[in-house]
Amino acid sequence: MSTARSFHTATLLPNGNVMVTGGYNGSYLASAELYDLATGSWTSTGSMATPRYIYTATLLPNGKVLVTGGYNGFGAGSSAELYDPATGAWTTTGAMSITRYYHTATLLPNGKVLVTGGSNGGSLISSAELYDPATGVWTTTGAMSTGRSSHTATLLPNGKALVTGGYGFAYLSSAELYDVGMGFSPSAPPQISTFTSPLVSGINLSLTGTQFRGVSGASGGNFQDSASGNPVVQLRSLENGQTIFLNATNWSTNSYT
Repeated sequence: MSTARSFHTATLLPNGNVMVTGGYNGSYLASAELYDLATGSWTSTGSMATPRYIYTATLLPNGKVLVTGGYNGFGAGSSAELYDPATGAWTTTGAMSITRYYHTATLLPNGKVLVTGGSNGGSLISSAELYDPATGVWTTTGAMSTGRSSHTATLLPNGKALVTGGYGFAYLSSAELYDVGMGFSPSAPPQISTFTSPLVSGINLSLTGTQFRGVSGASGGNFQDSASGNPVVQLRSLENGQTIFLNATNWSTNSYT
């Protein structure tokens, strides 16, 4: 690289380049550079507005990179910035509600970013916040039971985030699960028992389970009611996030084709 760095971040961009940002080498860094896999060379790109290290960098579904918090020599930060690979420029976005470093940032299936824990130099943090790329706004969400920093957060296949370990005035072995929730009782969602696998083009997808119909309407209220007794099934590719709604040929409370 053109600059020596530690405690920086490295993010694989959609175009195949790797962006390295920030860090520390005796001074706090705001610079960023790009690694080109095809040539094996580094080139400079736009610098962040704020020097920072021990922060997070998250690739968003729109291809931009969100950086949050960190330490810049004057204390912990709450600011956040967005990098646009198309222009090579950084823009500020909404700031977190509190300052954090040694925190985690996890991209959730709904496109929002979950930030958890960390430290602000004076205390360990248990709170969590959600960033909405559509609005650039942060909202607080359920707090962890334990304040922790230098922990890990892993998105699981069921959409929950698993937080493990870290430091909380002692080294921690505890773990917690964050569920973004969908606004309904845990007993309400349909339960899938079996499904067609492998699913290939040209054949039917068949599901069996319980509560495929009759739990709720599509929407309701006044004259805008559009209640629906049939299930709405959407396929989502784990590879690229592409989604498609399926047209049912047959359905009941316990089966769907």
